[in-house]
Amino acid sequence: MTALSYEVALFGEFFAHDLKAILNRITLHSESSQHFRSRELSFEPLDAQAQRDAGIEPTLLRAKKELSDANLPWELFSYLKPESVRVHPEATVRPWATTQVVGDALSFAAALGYVRRSQIYKRGYAFRKGMLLILMFQQEQIDPKTMLPIPAHADTLWEVEVKTAEPLRNTQETPLSSAIEAVLDVQLLMKGLLDLRRQDV
Repeated sequence: MTALSYEVALFGEFFAHDLKAILNRITLHSESSQHFRSRELSFEPLDAQAQRDAGIEPTLLRAKKELSDANLPWELFSYLKPESVRVHPEATVRPWATTQVVGDALSFAAALGYVRRSQIYKRGYAFRKGMLLILMFQQEQIDPKTMLPIPAHADTLWEVEVKTAEPLRNTQETPLSSAIEAVLDVQLLMKGLLDLRRQDV
């Protein structure tokens, strides 16, 4: 049996007037930073409702594409239900599988028996800090006529994800506890400016 891989994460949000202070603090304590813009699609199985009716939580798929480079592949990933808060009260820990898709991710997901559920565009900043990826972004809405993204309003809430950059296996060399400590270090670093917390999604 293949060992599960995990993502460890904390989440937060803030108003636009706090952007400069939060941006400065994260930049100061990160190894690298860059602008990013991505398109993300979520999919669920064709029989998702039947699975829910049977008391089974369906496995959802997400497809993500970085829009800064047209040649970058789609990334397809799936999260399972987060581990219990009793097991990991400090951070969201959830099984995570990911793969790159050559060609059209939508057709690939459809071939697996999945249907598209939603689509969002994100625009913001990506930081690297050790094993962590810190994303700070606003969601852009979709124009229903053109199906293209509309720039976020200045007052749109900013969202933050502090998470392991790669799927992590819980081994002696890379214990989950080290990733949890890493995200909690960022939580402490941002205290007073940004409330980072566990989230069951």
